[in-house]
Amino acid sequence: MRKRHIKTHAYPRVGLVGNPSDGYHGRTIAFTFRNFKAEILLGEDSSRISFVNRESNFDSVSDLCSHIRLHGYYGGIRLLKAAIKRFHDYCLEASIPADFEKKFKVTYSSNIPQQVGLAGSSAIITATFRALMAFYEVSIAPEVLPNLIREVETQELAIPAGLQDRVVQVYDCLVYMDFNQEYMATHGHGLYEPINLAGEWPPFYIAWRADSSEGTEVSHNRLRYKYDEGDQAAHDAMRFWADLTVKAKEALLEGDHDTLFDCINQNFDRRRSLYETLRIRMKPEHLEMVTLARECGASAKFAGSGGAIVGTYRHQKDFKRLRDHLLQKGIHVIQPLFKEEPQL
Repeated sequence: MRKRHIKTHAYPRVGLVGNPSDGYHGRTIAFTFRNFKAEILLGEDSSRISFVNRESNFDSVSDLCSHIRLHGYYGGIRLLKAAIKRFHDYCLEASIPADFEKKFKVTYSSNIPQQVGLAGSSAIITATFRALMAFYEVSIAPEVLPNLIREVETQELAIPAGLQDRVVQVYDCLVYMDFNQEYMATHGHGLYEPINLAGEWPPFYIAWRADSSEGTEVSHNRLRYKYDEGDQAAHDAMRFWADLTVKAKEALLEGDHDTLFDCINQNFDRRRSLYETLRIRMKPEHLEMVTLARECGASAKFAGSGGAIVGTYRHQKDFKRLRDHLLQKGIHVIQPLFKEEPQL
């Protein structure tokens, strides 16, 4: 019988409005884009489970050190291993039949900029789940799958992670997410609604600077501590972002690009104000990206935790000015490419 070979992928995402309220029973809107991707190649093997490790070859010592700074000493292979284990365990927990005697060889590749808030790690895990589902002929509901992808990091690898990234990468489109606590307690997942735009997409841009990539556990931990402590400013901000997301959703559906422009700016301004109140440090290099973009007449906010920004511009000439202005500071700027249909 002919051996099966499967290729799957997942795209990076940006949080458009509402973050970081997704981790606090709030609401967010996010989208994936096609300029980069993580890809999994999985082929049937008659003898063993094996990983093709592309992470052991480097052009120089500097290249090796740069790789370690971005990926740690284990790289992406640990994500694959953890994803396979969580998939296996879930099938047993849910009494889903799967022939786990079948063996395979797997490798991954990704050109998603790392540790700049574009969800590169969860893209690798999402693509791995898609490959495993195809290989073992297992179906998992799209509203359930983000929980499992998140648990790969939170349960298997003890890495803090939220649901927003995994939801939008599973639905693979522009998605409105409501993480209402009562709804989630009842259904086991949030309320996820793909947003189908009748007209043209707003003129989005995405920018990032690879020279200041870093983890964001410190800021997340501080915010979580203050929120759980009952800090009024933190709770007020979460409600503000949740309400702002509803306003942005209406603007998207109505093609009201001016209101969306304002929502994006308000999202960041409230975040900066809250962080100043709670004495949470924002990296100057990240703040500079927002400042530079706004100087060019664009809206701007963090796309995730700080290493990348997203926003809109009003005219094509504004994008050219934005791109040229930020490039002088070593900041990459792109117009995102969008997928026509969601990939479930």
